[in-house]
Amino acid sequence: MFKDDILNSINEIIKNQEVYLVGGYLRNYFLQNKISNDRDLVCIEKAENLAKKIAQKTNATFIELDKKNKIYRVVLPDKKNYFDISNALENNILKDAQRRDFTINSIFYNINKKEFFDPLNGINDIKNKIIKTPNLKNLDDDPLRYLRMYRFMAQTGFNIEKELENYTINNFNKVLTCAKERINYEILQIFESNFLTETLLKMYENGSLEIIFPFIKEIKKIPPNSHHHLDLIHHSIETVKNIRINNPLLKIAALYHDIGKPLTWTIEPQGRHRFIGHDIKGCELAKKELTELKFSSKQIAYICKMVKYHIYPASLINCNENKKAYARFIRKLGDDTPDIIELSRADRLSAQGSAVSKEMIKLSLNHLKNLLNYYNEVQNLIKNPKSLLNGNEIIQILNIKPSKKIGIILEMLKEAQLSGEISTKQEAINFIKNIK
Repeated sequence: MFKDDILNSINEIIKNQEVYLVGGYLRNYFLQNKISNDRDLVCIEKAENLAKKIAQKTNATFIELDKKNKIYRVVLPDKKNYFDISNALENNILKDAQRRDFTINSIFYNINKKEFFDPLNGINDIKNKIIKTPNLKNLDDDPLRYLRMYRFMAQTGFNIEKELENYTINNFNKVLTCAKERINYEILQIFESNFLTETLLKMYENGSLEIIFPFIKEIKKIPPNSHHHLDLIHHSIETVKNIRINNPLLKIAALYHDIGKPLTWTIEPQGRHRFIGHDIKGCELAKKELTELKFSSKQIAYICKMVKYHIYPASLINCNENKKAYARFIRKLGDDTPDIIELSRADRLSAQGSAVSKEMIKLSLNHLKNLLNYYNEVQNLIKNPKSLLNGNEIIQILNIKPSKKIGIILEMLKEAQLSGEISTKQEAINFIKNIK
């Protein structure tokens, strides 16, 4: 903290003013996490004047966030680092601490005096790994705090004080009064955190998860079966847990991947549970819910693609490593191929019912590994495809007129190249002459 050049750059400006550093920056400091890009400053009076001086000194952009409550932002030229500057509540630093969301965010550091002010024992709560609030009513000042509490749990692995958790359970619905964009931000923060699985389980157990993700109400009704040792909600969370790639959108896709099962659920006379078409139906349902949660079009397209194709890799297991089938799969999934393979792997590990032997699981995992290896082998060809024949050459060789058929033939040539069936122009010519 003392070596923070950005923080030190304002020392001259604040030397005659009572200014405190507070919030996430200090929380991260005591957690020994990386330095935050956002630096929250609280001062006694003249917050606007201070913000403008800092903006001028650092060649930054001054933004008025909240005129009524006198909150200002200074965005530095790199567009990553910024200061949020406000007046202390009633110009009283103790009252300001008491009105904050959680004690771990109520630690102050007097920059000029170089000393901490911790009236609510936030440092001790960090040491004891517990999330508390100065006052339960503080959460109602901004209902998003009910969700933010779980974000801090996901990021730190801290326990939530029992009284606070009970109060949250009874009031969590208030989160829905907040802007969906703000809820979306907290969701993404949760899903990129180290203690995600524990947080999802806690939120499910106390009913909070289905308030944020309404589809949970339906999938929790699906019980274990011969191919799944867990009920569907716990299977979905277990799938999230088994994702090894640090990609919050992929982990969200893992939670959603079986969203279509309740509407496609049938039980055969012999007792087997079937969910035919749940991947397609799931894509439709996920798109609708993700849109409500204000995910971007690009994010929705990615998550829905994962949901739609999550069983595709497993369907190739009976192809005996047929390179044509592999090539079709890779062409369809493109750059998202490794992610869909990872989702399929996590799904496989999370479904181990009585009808699933260890040999079946081992076979599936080996298949997925080989599929990923094949993708890695053909990466150069995928990114820098060498066209063996163009459309005009195909017209001349086959003596046909321009039509949609030319595009189909070009796609077949790409697939044959990817599978290793052809690699020279003459082989391409022979290939198209044999197309029936």
